[in-house]
Amino acid sequence: MKSDFQISNECEKKHIVEVAAKLGIKEEELILYGNHKAKIQTKNIKNDIKEEAKLILVTAINPTSSGEGKSTVTIGLSDALNKIGKKSCVALREPSLGPVLGRKGGAAGGGYAQVVPMEEINLHFTGDMHAITTAHNAIAVLVNNHVFQGNELDIEKIVFNRVMDMNARDLRHIKVNAGTDLEREDGFDITVASEIMAILCLSESLGDLKEKLKNILVAYTSKGEPIFLKDLKIEGVITSLLKDAIKPNIVQTLENNPAIIHGGPFANIAHGCNSILATKTALKYADYVITEAGFGADLGAEKFLDIKCRKSGLKPKVAVVVATIKALKLHGNIEEKDLKEENLEALAKGVENLEKHIENLKKYNLPIVVALNVFVTDTENELAFLEEWALKQGVKLSRTEVWEKGGAGGIDLAQKVIEAAENNNEELKLLYNDEASIIEKIETICQEIYGADGVNIADNVKEEIAKIEKLGFKKLPVCMAKTPASLTDNAKLKGRPHGFKITINDVKLRSGAGFVVVYANKVLTMPGLPKVPSALNIDIDEETETILGIF
Repeated sequence: MKSDFQISNECEKKHIVEVAAKLGIKEEELILYGNHKAKIQTKNIKNDIKEEAKLILVTAINPTSSGEGKSTVTIGLSDALNKIGKKSCVALREPSLGPVLGRKGGAAGGGYAQVVPMEEINLHFTGDMHAITTAHNAIAVLVNNHVFQGNELDIEKIVFNRVMDMNARDLRHIKVNAGTDLEREDGFDITVASEIMAILCLSESLGDLKEKLKNILVAYTSKGEPIFLKDLKIEGVITSLLKDAIKPNIVQTLENNPAIIHGGPFANIAHGCNSILATKTALKYADYVITEAGFGADLGAEKFLDIKCRKSGLKPKVAVVVATIKALKLHGNIEEKDLKEENLEALAKGVENLEKHIENLKKYNLPIVVALNVFVTDTENELAFLEEWALKQGVKLSRTEVWEKGGAGGIDLAQKVIEAAENNNEELKLLYNDEASIIEKIETICQEIYGADGVNIADNVKEEIAKIEKLGFKKLPVCMAKTPASLTDNAKLKGRPHGFKITINDVKLRSGAGFVVVYANKVLTMPGLPKVPSALNIDIDEETETILGIF
């Protein structure tokens, strides 16, 4: 089998104008970034979505070191739908340079289900990440300058830090203004955890973006009163820095089908979904829109439904849950070195993780299709075991081979998704009401989605929650920051644990984005690099300027 890079490099790409035309997007509606990338001019999206267009959410079990292939299945499903005559578009998040240069590597699908140009998408793409980083840090600079220049607003405590699109553990905790009367502790988060990223992905127009930016909490006065971005009167310049970044990007799959890629918040520390504008743009032109939410369904799908859908009115028709036999066996507590060996006992134990995610998604009134991402190491006995399990559970399951065969390997999955979508007449049901208290929302997510027996919330966190509610933000949804590797807040607990509680040790108001971030068990908002980062594999051919080694 060829490498992802070889497959991507050998692909015969079409001009992006030709690809966009498949959706009915005219050349004058595009801003070209060379021959194979473009931004889409988005206006009146709210009024133009096709009522008959069907949104399909792709999610997964809790991720493992073996990989599940969620993006690969998402891309392959859209290609399969196009192959059987449906007008489909995939809507994905943009990769972050932190993971691309770190442990994860590239994030553009794999095998014969990729988006291209892969190396450009994984690196600078159209500059959105840089614009978001710059806009965020411009706010930090302007807030600090206000204090230095006389502090007319009586700023005492700044709560807006800095970001960069790298895994930089050495910048998690820093001191600024060292050696002066203004010395204070500060720190960096990764760009994909930035409130600016969240705002851009939850905005529906440039004007909406500007209004949300106004409401960012940046500091408190000496009397404990909040100071918002609008008090500094800098929303105009920050919006200006984002005027191009807010426009969705269009590229293509290996099979020359349209792919809209825009925004990239992580699901373990942010809301984990691509932009509302990207999704709604796809729904304006396509009959089927296939989108994904980060990590497992306990994080990405929950936030997609309880945050993105709550704010946008989007209503997916079907949830596709991606799983692999290798990952399920890891959730059955076997060693990674033993994955190639047939083990039905481990599979039976590990499938409990999949069962929990299916139970959770049914709470939203969503029909489920399980995409079993097939590997060559899977045995026929293991595949048959899962098919029999699905039959007993009353769940549709499809052997999916898009990594090896592209769209042709996802036709069965596409047909099952179409059937489920056409037969779904249920109204989307959200997990909690706006009127519930913040603590009630936290408890609901932890108990209903994670399966916890309860929640431990530190007294100082309860005080901060009370302050947030007193400021008038009680009705905001909750964005949980937690390890993606487990249903619990302990990454080592695989499968479907029982008899645990979730520990909450911090909470932060994101009033611009319109949610409250709740931190479980000291989850990091700035990752670090592994001992051997993927950056060491990346090189360039000086003659052809071809980027090598991204996978």
